[in-house]
Amino acid sequence: MKRYVVIVAGGSGQRMESAIPKQFLSVGNEVILMKSINSFHKYDPSLEIIVALPENQISYWKDLCLKHNFAVKHTIVAGGQTRYDSVKNALDKIGKTGIVAIHDGVRPLVSQTTIDQVFEIASINGNAVPYINIVDSVRLVDPGFNKPVDRKKYKLIQTPQAFECEIIKKAYEQEWQESFTDDASVVEKTGVKINLVPGNRENIKITTNMDLSIAETLCGYIPE
Repeated sequence: MKRYVVIVAGGSGQRMESAIPKQFLSVGNEVILMKSINSFHKYDPSLEIIVALPENQISYWKDLCLKHNFAVKHTIVAGGQTRYDSVKNALDKIGKTGIVAIHDGVRPLVSQTTIDQVFEIASINGNAVPYINIVDSVRLVDPGFNKPVDRKKYKLIQTPQAFECEIIKKAYEQEWQESFTDDASVVEKTGVKINLVPGNRENIKITTNMDLSIAETLCGYIPE
């Protein structure tokens, strides 16, 4: 079965207070986006990799690849105004059959086990979305009151999220809605049941300087 990965990298660096977009910063002596791409290439060198980047960052990325002798084959597509638009543009590059995983470019610490699980479960059940358990106490906050809730009923959702190509391409024919927080929510709107699989806790999304520091520490502790 043909397998693809769409890696969405649309950060601007504002929350990092950096002139360089966060996906182009380094963690563990490796450019974040390159590290993310390498995670999937290591899992399956035959995987077709599609990277969605803001159009004004594409030339910078190509120069960065030359500078670092980054030779992993990938297709670059111009992203859109939103993540939804960027994914939709990238999905135009995949076939109608097979499995596609969609991953945040700033999650470079995804484990090989997580990647394997989402592809395998999606090939059986049509989709697979990784999660981790909440370990902190959780409270529901509404105007005028707040109350504790059972954290066992809630999960933190990660990427990569994998889907049969036909399912995800059809889902992205819908008009964008505010309820679309990730690819699973887009697919779920079409009536498809989402299958959750365990992710890995190290698979954090790097959006702030603190995240970057944590990722640096975690680099030597990523499980297979």
